[in-house]
Amino acid sequence: MQFKDIIGQVDVKHQLIHMIQQNRLSHALLFLGKEGSGALSLARAFTQYLVCEKINGKSLNTHSDFDLFADESNEAKENNGDKNDSCGICSACIKSAKMIHPDIHYSYPVISRKSGDKPISTDFINEWRTFIDSNPYGNSYDWLQSIGAENKQGNITVHECGDINRKLSLKSFESTYKFLIMWMPELLGLQGNRLLKLIEEPPPNTVFIFVAENDQHILQTILSRTQLIKIPLLKRIDIEAALELREGIAVQKADQIARVSEGNYHEALQQLQHADNDWEILLREWLNSILKTGPVAQVKWIEDISKIGREKQKQFFKYFIHLLQDAIKLNMISIENQESAAISTSNDFAIRLNKLCNINQQEAIIKELDAASYHIERNANAKLLFHALTIKLYHIISNNAVILVN
Repeated sequence: MQFKDIIGQVDVKHQLIHMIQQNRLSHALLFLGKEGSGALSLARAFTQYLVCEKINGKSLNTHSDFDLFADESNEAKENNGDKNDSCGICSACIKSAKMIHPDIHYSYPVISRKSGDKPISTDFINEWRTFIDSNPYGNSYDWLQSIGAENKQGNITVHECGDINRKLSLKSFESTYKFLIMWMPELLGLQGNRLLKLIEEPPPNTVFIFVAENDQHILQTILSRTQLIKIPLLKRIDIEAALELREGIAVQKADQIARVSEGNYHEALQQLQHADNDWEILLREWLNSILKTGPVAQVKWIEDISKIGREKQKQFFKYFIHLLQDAIKLNMISIENQESAAISTSNDFAIRLNKLCNINQQEAIIKELDAASYHIERNANAKLLFHALTIKLYHIISNNAVILVN
């Protein structure tokens, strides 16, 4: 994994490279980023950069005097100079990309396959490589389902901590340095205290990288020993470009998905699974049935949407909520700026919603949509739910409406 393979995050990439070139790197790092931000991919690209033979100006097959934590006069810094990514073609890069480099270790949540099991990450290494290769922006739920967890809770076990201590006590095999990338340390319970001495006084040339989504759930004793690297949510334009270039999505559909995903590329890919649905047309039909065409059209619309499945229904709610939030933001600016904003995004739906109802009404609708999504997720009867929601929206909007038709 190279930095160029990662969507957006230009500032973070520059920060990481600058840290290395200026020799300001800690022995323990925390990559903190929400789901879909690419934190794990950044950690992988970071370690590949550090082991890359060409970046370091020499083969790392033998130990050298290159010091990752040395002062700025280090010869390796001079060799690194203008290099902003790993080469991707040397032996170390190829092994790192395939996750088979002997000095880059991974730790992640696992489950017991049978009663009495003492699972460690290495037991699932083949599944891990397959999962990350096909789902670099996957979340912990996706990972656990891929190994058959079903309703089991994944965690990083006390036996895993023992295995980490064992691995990192060994000398490195090929690189001067050895690395541990721990994904989802939030699932590391009190057994994580077994790692404290190792983190605080690591063996020579050892780097820990914790990749987390929520620092509130990480052991404070571990948190206090790490250097924080914040990974922001992705910019909408970066998600839109990635969908167009990587997934071959049309510009208008990519824009629609990028708007709803809110900086989360994992969510964007989930939306893409339902890309054959034009949410805007579906929403227009619903609002017109509520405000113009009446009960017969409402019943037909409810019958149709009840058949599309719960995941698609939740995506539809999310799309509608996002449009309402855009409408509220646009309500705060002038009419001229509203129309300019609509043209710039090729979508005037938010302005039409502002003609349909005021901010208080929009907030009331958002509240109802949130509640409906909650109940759909918990297996509510879709027909009854959409019938009730249709009636509620009619009363919220009342008859003071502009029909959303071209």
